[in-house]
Amino acid sequence: MNIDYNETIPNNVGLADDRRLLRALERWQPAYLQWWNDVGPVETSDFEVYLRTAISVDANGWAHYGHLRMPEYRWGIFLTPPEENRQIAFGQHKGEPVWNDVPGEYRTELRRLIVTQGDTEPASVEQQRDLGRTCPSLYDLRNLFQVNVEEGRHLWAMVYLLHAHFGRDGREEADEMLERHAGDPDKPRILEAFNESTDDWLSFFMFTYFQDRDGKFQLAALAESGFDPLSRTCRFMLTEEAHHMFVGESGIMRVVKRTCELMREHDSEDVRPHGGIDLGTIQKFINFHYSICLDLFGSERSTNAANYYSMGLKGRYQETKIDDDHVLTDAHVIVPRVEGDHIATEEMAALPAMNLKLREDFAMDSQRGLNRFNKAIREYGLDVELTLPDPAFNRNIGIFRDINATPEGRLISDDEWQTRKYDWLPSPDDYAFVRSLMVPVIEPGKMAGWISPPKRGIHGKPIDYDYVLFH
Repeated sequence: MNIDYNETIPNNVGLADDRRLLRALERWQPAYLQWWNDVGPVETSDFEVYLRTAISVDANGWAHYGHLRMPEYRWGIFLTPPEENRQIAFGQHKGEPVWNDVPGEYRTELRRLIVTQGDTEPASVEQQRDLGRTCPSLYDLRNLFQVNVEEGRHLWAMVYLLHAHFGRDGREEADEMLERHAGDPDKPRILEAFNESTDDWLSFFMFTYFQDRDGKFQLAALAESGFDPLSRTCRFMLTEEAHHMFVGESGIMRVVKRTCELMREHDSEDVRPHGGIDLGTIQKFINFHYSICLDLFGSERSTNAANYYSMGLKGRYQETKIDDDHVLTDAHVIVPRVEGDHIATEEMAALPAMNLKLREDFAMDSQRGLNRFNKAIREYGLDVELTLPDPAFNRNIGIFRDINATPEGRLISDDEWQTRKYDWLPSPDDYAFVRSLMVPVIEPGKMAGWISPPKRGIHGKPIDYDYVLFH
């Protein structure tokens, strides 16, 4: 199978001039397309979708719009242009020139970082594969498919790094990313949050709000890397990750607004009989997705995180804007710890607390969106507030994994947790109710009754545009 990579796969990494890399990708691409057909969006191969395609990194090239079939999407490989005289900004190599080749002594650590990040990209496509059957509108269906193809492109970005810089080991890792599957009992995805089911649209909006926001912070930390190809790859990926978070935040906002409309119209908090998703259920979904995303950051005390920072492989969010020495060998921070029946704090070295710092930045960014949801609720004259649960709530990784806590952070017994957990997390009945609302709406401009219309269409198109053409 001969492929014109300059035409089929837009890139700025010189694919046409690297025969070894061409042969490797020539072997990998058919397996990728088979993966897409097997576990990508179901029964959609003939749909023509109004998609944005990146064909270059400049302002005129990274966003081309048009209808096309998803299996024919041009999954490109892009790195932002190199920054002249860029230096490593942190760790023991601070001030040294960045690396364009993998430092031999850090090969294993770099590969682990790239594989872990890369594994999340196809996982989300697998988790969302059935959602097209229950779309609330053509506008939303198109946004789902845009997220899907871009997650596929992000997989290509990580696979390129593995093929280009890690030889045989990298090729084997790239193959394995197509062999693991979300929720597979034998070969699951690496991170547990990417094995959860996402089979309703409220879960999808929460996923793109919280899980993709985790992606933003992980990519931003990797964008600080002293390994320049990884840094440049992640910087371009962040331009696409922003759209995924927009889909999540705007989607939740539209659900909240529709709920508020129904509450005011019927003078009742219980909007379920009227086809809406009550704010209490929305809060439960927030509690679940936020808490499992905190686990994605890893343990609050992590030797690996300390090593990644000291090695110059993974920095902090907006590393160069932080006012310290960016080495941190003598720095200390305050971290939580469980003490008897309550949560206390203690001082510890800053380096092993890298995960906690990134998690706290994620929490602050997540709260900004909730502030906007709550502002919208107040505009409807309602005295209800959506909140983020305490970091101790519903945790399976780190210092809180062996305790139970309420969303307010009060420690409770195992018995009380079992009795009350569905006061705070979606119950089977909650999921069943939300799924009962998932009836497809595919007439242009029409919306399901549980969600408000968006403020505007895509790329200057009207809301009632034919964003997806069915055949």
